[in-house]
Amino acid sequence: MQSLWMLLASAMFAIMGACIKTAADYGASLPQIVLFRGMPSVLLLYAWATYTQRRIPPKSWKLHIRRNLSGITAMWLGFYALSHLPLSTAISLNYTSPLFIAVGLILWGGAGRDPLRVLAVAVGFLGVVGVLRPSIEHEHFFAAMFGLAGGAMGAVAMMQVRELGRVGEAEWRTVLIFSGFVCLSSLGGLAFEGWHELKGPGWLALVGLGVSGMVGQLAMTRAFGLGSALLTAALQYSTIIFAALLGIVFWGDHPDAVAWTGMAFIIASGLLSTWRTFAAGRAKT
Repeated sequence: MQSLWMLLASAMFAIMGACIKTAADYGASLPQIVLFRGMPSVLLLYAWATYTQRRIPPKSWKLHIRRNLSGITAMWLGFYALSHLPLSTAISLNYTSPLFIAVGLILWGGAGRDPLRVLAVAVGFLGVVGVLRPSIEHEHFFAAMFGLAGGAMGAVAMMQVRELGRVGEAEWRTVLIFSGFVCLSSLGGLAFEGWHELKGPGWLALVGLGVSGMVGQLAMTRAFGLGSALLTAALQYSTIIFAALLGIVFWGDHPDAVAWTGMAFIIASGLLSTWRTFAAGRAKT
């Protein structure tokens, strides 16, 4: 039952995406959006770690820096896509990370002889074509490419998070340090772009994305920490469904049959890739 926390996390991440899109619609800059994504997690986790007298410096700054470079790049690219694309399209592209991991395993990890993993990659790229087609037709090509690049960088970040787990790094410390670097990157953007004046709805959207992102992060951590890893990994794809529903309700973005099929293919590819990864891991133990 603990895996069901991932449903809450998925709903929160879809709401976060909607808040990002709303904040951008009301004039918030990308650095402002990134700042509010990281700030609540920094404040909450730092206060909790200080109160419970936990050690904050990490075991390896080198591993954290490598993880943060890829993770923060993925976040900026993904948030740009969320600001310019239909919500369901941007979220779908963000969830292509397992597809890129499968590609890496096929090319360099010796999985080229695994027909199911090759099938997952083929299905996944068909899904990407289906999801991207409306965006390319509506002259959102660069935003779509940024979203897809964000998925690829997210794959790199996921592998590096796994490496941090192997050396025994606590999950809360990984999130805290990542959120701190997120805030630093936003300050660099603000120094270059300046602060955009916002009205009430813009501020509400920024606060909403910070709170929903933090709740989603905590719920996801609980789900992966206490629930079935395979079931939790499968349930995370419900974010795409939640995002599609929010896009329909608030923006009137009704995906056509090709886009719906593309989203289904991406979900199927991710589920198959995840299952094969866990199956391979169990075979080695």
